[in-house]
Formats: sequence, C-alpha cells, structure tokens
Amino acid sequence: MAATIDNRIKIHEVTRITPFSNPTAEFSLPLTLFDTYWLKFLPVGRLFFYQITELTSDLFNSVVLPKLKHSLSLTLLHYLPLAGNLMWPEDTAKPAIYYFPNDGVAVTIAESNADFNTLCGDGVREAVEFRPLTPHLSISDDKAAPISIQITLFPNQGFCIGISIHHAIFDGRSSAMFMKSWACLCKQDEENPSLPPELTPSFDRTVIKDPKGIDLVYVNNWLAFTGSDSDQNKRSLKVMPSIVDVNKLVRATFVLTRQHIKKLRDKILSASNVNEVKLHLSTFVLTCAYVYTCMAKARGGESNRDVLLVFTADYRNRLDPPVPANYFGNCVGSHITNVKARGLMDETGVFFVAEKLSVMIKEIENGITLEGFEDKLLKLMSLMKQAVEGAQGLGVAGSIRFDVYGSDFGWGRPKKVEIVSIDTTGAISLAESRDEDGGVEIGLVLSQQEMEIFSSLFEKGLKDIV
Repeated sequence: MAATIDNRIKIHEVTRITPFSNPTAEFSLPLTLFDTYWLKFLPVGRLFFYQITELTSDLFNSVVLPKLKHSLSLTLLHYLPLAGNLMWPEDTAKPAIYYFPNDGVAVTIAESNADFNTLCGDGVREAVEFRPLTPHLSISDDKAAPISIQITLFPNQGFCIGISIHHAIFDGRSSAMFMKSWACLCKQDEENPSLPPELTPSFDRTVIKDPKGIDLVYVNNWLAFTGSDSDQNKRSLKVMPSIVDVNKLVRATFVLTRQHIKKLRDKILSASNVNEVKLHLSTFVLTCAYVYTCMAKARGGESNRDVLLVFTADYRNRLDPPVPANYFGNCVGSHITNVKARGLMDETGVFFVAEKLSVMIKEIENGITLEGFEDKLLKLMSLMKQAVEGAQGLGVAGSIRFDVYGSDFGWGRPKKVEIVSIDTTGAISLAESRDEDGGVEIGLVLSQQEMEIFSSLFEKGLKDIV
C-alpha cells in the first residue's frame, strides 16, 4: 500500500539496487584531505526533471522504471564505492568507505500530482515544494550512505530523478560524472553497454599527496567543532544540523544570456581604468559579481555589515602533478574573503566584487600547494560562525562546466535541473543555460520579500546595461 508523505506525493516502493553481478569481494576506500574537509557538511540534493507528456503509469512501470533500475545496477558496477557505506571503525583514526557483498543504493519510487511545469519553471515557487522529491540520505553515528536516489512519476507529464549525495565522498564534478554515466548506460540498447574513458571513474587515491597528514587535521578540527564531552558523540558521522526554516523561503531561477555577459564585461572595462589582463572577467566572475551585488542590496541593512564572498575551485588540473579529470571523489577547495556590504551596495558594486574575485582566482592560477592548508578548515569554521551570527554568506553550488543538461537517459535532455540544497546554505546555484550556448542559469532561495527586491534589481540592472 502506498504511503503518503504529503497531499501531493505517494511513495510506492523503497528498494535497494545492487551492482550488476553483485561482486563478492569486499574492499575499503580511504578518504583524502579533500574529502575530510567536507566531512560534516549537509548532503547535496539535485533534481533532474524529464518531460514526457505521454508518460502513463503503465509506460512508466513497464518501460522507464525497469530501464532506469537496470542501468543504475550496471553503473554501480563501475562506481562500486557508492554501493557501500561511510564507516568509522573504532580502531581507525578517520572514516573510510567500506563495500561488502550485497551492499547497494537505496532507491525510492514515488508518484506526484504536483504541477510538473510549475516545478520546472523559472518563476517564484515555495522552496518546500521540492523537498518531497529529494531522497533522504541515511546518516547515523556509525554509518552514512554515499548516495540515495528517488524516481518520481508525474503522470502524463514526465518524471524526476532526485539524488542526495554525501559531500565527504564526492564533489560536484564527480556527481555530474555519475549522472552522465548512468544516463549513458541507460540510453544504450546494446546487451553489454560500455562507458567512454571520460565517464569511467578513477578511484586511485595515490594521486592525492598529503605528506603532512592534513586529512587527520581536518578530522580532528571537525571533532572539536561538533563534538561534546562524550567520545562516542565526537566520533559520530552525523552532519551539522540545518538551522534554516525552508517553509519561509521561496525559489526562483534567473538567466544571464551570452549577450548579458558580454555587456557586463564591456561595462566593467569601460568604467574602470584597468585592462582585462588585470581582471579575471570570466563568465563565472561576471555572473557572481552581478548576482552578489543584487543579493546584498536585496538584503539591505547597515553598510558596514559583514559579507562573505565564497567559491569552490576545482583542483584537478591545479595540483602538481595534475589529478586525472575522471578522478572520483573530492578534489576541490573553498576560497573565502570577508568584505563590508558597502562595497557591494555602491554603484560600483559589480566592479568591486569582480575585482575581489579576480584577486582570489589569480592566487590559484599558478597551481595549488598544500602550504597553509592545515588552517584552511579553521578559517571556514570561523566564517561559518559569522554567518550564524548574521553575516551574509554569498557562495556558489554547481558550475557552468558540469553539463548537467547533457544527462539524457534516452527520453531527451532534462527540462530543468535544480540544486535543492541551496535552501539550507544560502548559496546560489549555477548551471549552463539549457536554451542558449554561453548563457547561465542562476538558482536562488530567499525570503519572499528579498526575492521580490532581488528580481526587481536584477531585471532593472540588465535593462541598464543592454
């Protein structure tokens, strides 16, 4: 009998998909310093919406769902650690991923009568509407799942694939690679489908060098940050709790076209006495500069209040030697600077942010060394406390380079991709535009009042530069 979790969705099945042929050999995979850095972060949730207007329940259950389940099983054979669990044995200094025979990924099958087109739209929607489509990720004191999946049918509209991932196990690039691998195997009609080299993951942890043992420094920092007097609680795998009431927030998507990006670049260059060589005016920097200034103005408040500018950089091609592009795990680091709101709220706010981000990016352009990495997490924790105390954190989830709209399972490209978890982090989400080469989709979750102000500022600003 189907279970109802709200008046718009029913759970029909909760199953476990195991890797194809069910490998009998157990193994463990260690965490690197880039993994332990994210050990206590909340799970990352993404939704992929696929529109099929003729999708009946019978077609879904007889064709679509069996193909998705079978191809997921095939995919897990390549991504075997995802079928295991993050565990922390008493005799080990840090957690690791352990796989045992018959391990698998939890998959929930659901049905929703919500308006598919509204959920896939760009307009303002209640943030809480997306939570029932996002699978729960099982995390306890002694065991945490790497990933969980939910497949939700919208009769005669389409279906949605929701994934929740543990940030200590993989980053955004790895998450996108997994989804494209699953889609690739699902789309193939051959009896023995295969993955191209760029989608075949590498789990070789020896490519991440950590001679100073920074991985354990991060583990110990987390224990001190989240632990109590109880040793058992200190070693818990539970992540930090969310302090955000999603029920009070709304979600919307905004788009910067390729022409908007060009005009923003031209405006900054004409308004400043610097040339482009001195500023890193990439699409990423221009997008963040424009959106962050609108967000700071929408928040309002005192001009001397603290604002945290945050972004995450991929280190794969910045380490020496470089890490393979198909490396699966975390190979990213956060970069943060603290500024005053006045810099963003002035008329020159876009230039101010672009300059700040340019300086941060140029610091990593020549490569990444581990010098000073021991204190990196402590700095992040200090700024996290500032955010709890009221500082505005402006961060980024996702990337315009992940090609999330390339995840075609055989029924067409996604109509919409959403990063649900920005409703608890305050970050913006970025993705390549599904409609235009060179454009950018920006996802935001704000209060209703801030969203109205932001939308007005965003649209007015674009009219002024075009």
